[in-house]
Amino acid sequence: MKPTFFLLLLSAVPAMAGVDFAHQVVPVLRKHCAECHMGDKKKGGFSMNDRASLMTGGENGLVVDVDKPHTSLLLEVVSTEDEDLRMPPKGDGLTEAEVAVLKQWVAEGLPWEPGFAFKKPAYEPPLKPREVTLPPVADGRENAVDRLMDAYLAEKKLTRPETLEDGAFMRRAFLDLIGLLPTPEELADFKADTGADKRARLIQSLLNRDVDYAEHWLTFWNDLLRNDYGGTGFITGGRKQVSKWLYEALVNNKKFDQFTRELIAPPTQESRGFIDGIKWRGEVSAGQTVEIQFAQSVGQSFLGINLKCASCHDSFVDRWKLDEAYGLAAIYAEKPLDIHRCDKPVGRQAKAGWLFPEIGQVDAAAPREERLKQLADLMTHPENGRFTRTIVNRLWHRLMGHGLVHPLDAMDTAPWNADLLDYLAMHLQENGYDLKKTLELIATSQLYQSHGEVVTGEDDGGFVFKGVRAKRLTAEQFMDGVWRLTGAAPDKMDASVFRGKPDPELAKKIQLKGKWIWGDSALPGSVPPAGEKILLRKVLKLDQAVAEGSAIMTCDNGFTLYLNGRKVTGSENWEQIVAVPVHDKLVVGQNNIVVLASNAGAKPNMAGLYFEARLKLADGSEMTVTTDDTWQWNPKVPEGREGRLGAVAAKGWKPATVVKANGSWRQALNAQGPGLLAQGGKSGHLVVRASLLKSDFLMRSLGRPNRDQIVSMRPNEISTLEALDLSNGEALTNALAKGAGNLAEREWKSPAELVKWVYQQALARDPAAAELEAALEVVGAKADEASIQDLLWAVVMQPEFMFVR
Repeated sequence: MKPTFFLLLLSAVPAMAGVDFAHQVVPVLRKHCAECHMGDKKKGGFSMNDRASLMTGGENGLVVDVDKPHTSLLLEVVSTEDEDLRMPPKGDGLTEAEVAVLKQWVAEGLPWEPGFAFKKPAYEPPLKPREVTLPPVADGRENAVDRLMDAYLAEKKLTRPETLEDGAFMRRAFLDLIGLLPTPEELADFKADTGADKRARLIQSLLNRDVDYAEHWLTFWNDLLRNDYGGTGFITGGRKQVSKWLYEALVNNKKFDQFTRELIAPPTQESRGFIDGIKWRGEVSAGQTVEIQFAQSVGQSFLGINLKCASCHDSFVDRWKLDEAYGLAAIYAEKPLDIHRCDKPVGRQAKAGWLFPEIGQVDAAAPREERLKQLADLMTHPENGRFTRTIVNRLWHRLMGHGLVHPLDAMDTAPWNADLLDYLAMHLQENGYDLKKTLELIATSQLYQSHGEVVTGEDDGGFVFKGVRAKRLTAEQFMDGVWRLTGAAPDKMDASVFRGKPDPELAKKIQLKGKWIWGDSALPGSVPPAGEKILLRKVLKLDQAVAEGSAIMTCDNGFTLYLNGRKVTGSENWEQIVAVPVHDKLVVGQNNIVVLASNAGAKPNMAGLYFEARLKLADGSEMTVTTDDTWQWNPKVPEGREGRLGAVAAKGWKPATVVKANGSWRQALNAQGPGLLAQGGKSGHLVVRASLLKSDFLMRSLGRPNRDQIVSMRPNEISTLEALDLSNGEALTNALAKGAGNLAEREWKSPAELVKWVYQQALARDPAAAELEAALEVVGAKADEASIQDLLWAVVMQPEFMFVR
């Protein structure tokens, strides 16, 4: 059942690039080839001004052959000893080292810096937004995307793609908008719907599934903000997550201008991790300081420009200068920032500055927090069209498979349809920066709902849009798809988020039951001293598993919560009630709930801890756990390490003191607590999704990045590692085995019914006659676990499953 398919995959794997195009290849080509073959010069009809020209060749045909690189004419003429044939014809020719660089470059498939040309055409991306006059409506196609693209296709003399059938459209919309496969029941209901507007209603209903939407787009934003749940810097404290803030922003559809402002000028610690970057341990180069990381991250994430070259020297590949990159970095800097060129100081300091002073400038003399606010306002300024163009280009790429400007972080290059890019950018701005409105506009177009284009290789001859391009499932989509097919999703998640969305009506019915507690320093007649730290604990014994459960807590002034020795959450802001899921952290038997609580201030002041958990047990019964006089406290606080609490003293525990809550405590708790408990009560049934998990070997082989760097586009090609892991990997094998067991326990009228269900769930269609016949041979008359596992494996290995078509 695992045949030559993988051999075919392996043969299609591209070589991994190792040559440095900007620093190794460009200098060689510029030195030896510019006089005759760059800019407007095309001696022999050959130009290497950009990659497309290089791949086209000249009067003597192709100059490079990526299929047989060692036979390329380019390599022959630069390495020959024949002076009549050698290029360049003047001078001493290339050194052996220079020839070696070009040989490696050609062997690796001629990797080229996105958007780079030796002589740029006369194009400078517009800064300000531009209103677009829409072409006339053709054939009743009123969606603005259709009007603009119908005109484009007509100009190119291309026919419109045919409309997708319902199942294929539904699968595409589900995967693109919420990252999940439709169920057979959802598919049947949609096909039975005869309403003319059923596709528009489906799009709207998907965008209204706030939790599913948020947990799908977490993948996109985690990549773009280099946020993750573990990895470099998190254990050592050199890096902080923005996971909780990001989840809440997505589930509540925070408008994109506000979203951006809170990342650039964080109002709280929750969104600060993006601008603080990674504090690397030990000595780092000038280009890896947190200040330079800030400039690179802000430029790439929100403007689609790459400042990495300009962070080291004036860029070889675009217009950005060293002083501009350092000026942006200086906005973040807490002290004077020395400019370094190629890691060496140049003897001057950076002046804080914004890249586009036409719409305003940062006050370099202002305090850092004020400079950040000014930058946030300039980034989201109504006249900064580059900001809106960048994000709508990213959304277009996610739905259509190819950016209007492509690659996505080459926003200094010309779009293939400037009117469409500018229209989408203005549409976003006019709709209050609501990203869902942009997604809805694109997804409700006839173009999005039409047949796609299957493309292999590079667009070396220049891009022409012919249809929606097939997209590889992300690692997270693939795993969610397998888990939906098999029922094998894990029970626990890694993301430090509180899932679900508040339910105001349910919150009104919840009455809080807990009490505020502290140690003996809060006894009547005493006031806790400033700086006091104590442990508070509850030993909870459970005779059955917890099916659903969440907790809320706060502490004036701060706390860290440990469950069974493992750190769960913490906060230094008592006015913000913290909520956490606990059903996946409690075990049958004894559970130790331990809180390290701290008081602050300059003199003695009130201190108190509040905790309340609502649990639903496996038998359906419910339990409430709250802070009260059954808790204990201890003045001995052990040192913890890397998320674990140190050894807790066995002796010295005393009953906790119940503290009378003051008005501020009650106000904060009553305003937030019931809503958070209601949210937790409604999210317990949610299946864990891959976007909420740390990366593992399978997800990495499926293309999930480590997120040490910003990633705006994952590879669309299969890798050797992925082919091997899909063929023999333990994670996928175990999931399919579990799924086979689950499906074998269900009652099926016949093996054919089982096969049809699998095809409907995985591919949103019924099997063709030949597929049904072949599948029935696999499962046999009894459809046991082994044969069902073979069927599942055969289906998920199909390109049709692995792609959004």
